[in-house]
Amino acid sequence: MAVKLGRLKLNNPVMTASGTFGYGEEYAGYVDLNRLGAVVVKGLSLKPRLGNPPPRIMETTGGMLNSIGLQNIGVEAFIEEKLPFLRKYDTAVIANIYGETYDEFKKVAKKLSLAKGVHALEVNISCPNVKKGGASFGTDPKIAARVTRTVKDETGLPVIVKLTPNVTDIAQIAESVEKAGADIISLINTLTGMSVDLNTRCPHLKNITGGLSGPAIKPVALRMVWQVIQRVSVPVIGIGGIMTAEDALEFLMVGAKAVQIGTANFINPLATVEIIEGMENYLKENGINDINRMIGSFQP
Repeated sequence: MAVKLGRLKLNNPVMTASGTFGYGEEYAGYVDLNRLGAVVVKGLSLKPRLGNPPPRIMETTGGMLNSIGLQNIGVEAFIEEKLPFLRKYDTAVIANIYGETYDEFKKVAKKLSLAKGVHALEVNISCPNVKKGGASFGTDPKIAARVTRTVKDETGLPVIVKLTPNVTDIAQIAESVEKAGADIISLINTLTGMSVDLNTRCPHLKNITGGLSGPAIKPVALRMVWQVIQRVSVPVIGIGGIMTAEDALEFLMVGAKAVQIGTANFINPLATVEIIEGMENYLKENGINDINRMIGSFQP
């Protein structure tokens, strides 16, 4: 079940998606973290963030809208209070990072690069729920490239760049960050959506719009992952609506080297492990002795 994404080695291709698994410790009572390929922690900023005012989560048909706004404890508190717990496990730890400016990205990347126990950085240029930074960094190829170079210049860790689907040509953005030095590309982040309360005639979310995730977006995510894989040579991580082992295997078949599980964690805290077990069972039932034989086996 082991996979390699360039220099990043994982025990299996199943990772958690940032913002859906806390800092890992929150799920440790349900899931053996050693079973996971990687824990991608909640997005970290230079200073603590309160996030957006509630209400900021709304269930929708086939998914959910969220407008959390990157609430987090800040990079220094993460290193001091959360990272020691994660070091106990034989699982890769990936720090998702966010900044409102290039300088903030630079400083967060530098602090995490000096911390023991972080195996890669995932650069969030795709959050639709913040007014500064966020998706605005990920919708322009030149700006996305500049953020990527800024982080690369400050770290020796593998750099994953997480892309927004809220663009005309996601493959163009992928090519831009690859040229700027991205070691790995992950996609997709949430689609921008909204929901209205018919009784009050007001938005369900205080922020009005939010990020749509869950099984409703899987076909869009799968298509975008496949498109990006046609255009870049670096490894790609597939994200979006993965609820079952079958969903995960579809992403691997179109060429993703790994997947991230997000909304499924809210519905079923055991989702990640159950997906891993389902993938293992599929391999056994089909006489496949290496998960890497599934990667890129899609036949258009």
